[in-house]
Amino acid sequence: MADNTSTSMNLNYLIYVVILAIAVFQILFAMMAGPQPILMLMLAFLQASLAVNHFMHLKQERPSLFFALIPYTLFVLFMMNMIWSDSFRLLHMRPPIK
Repeated sequence: MADNTSTSMNLNYLIYVVILAIAVFQILFAMMAGPQPILMLMLAFLQASLAVNHFMHLKQERPSLFFALIPYTLFVLFMMNMIWSDSFRLLHMRPPIK
């Protein structure tokens, strides 16, 4: 039993180091080459997927749950997009110039 726990902890440390290395790479790359939005978003998506799949145990769930979360996530992002334009107007407390 101790061997299984040790393997699991080693995998946890490995995933954590990989996520940390991606974050360091993002910072160094942004400082040297300037921000590249597409590359940064892809790396952030990779970090988030590693964290969600491993640390939140989503990879151990049934595929139906995984695919059920995608439409809900897209719906929430779409609804957030609807209020962002209003938040820019509230920043200056006046309606946008037409």
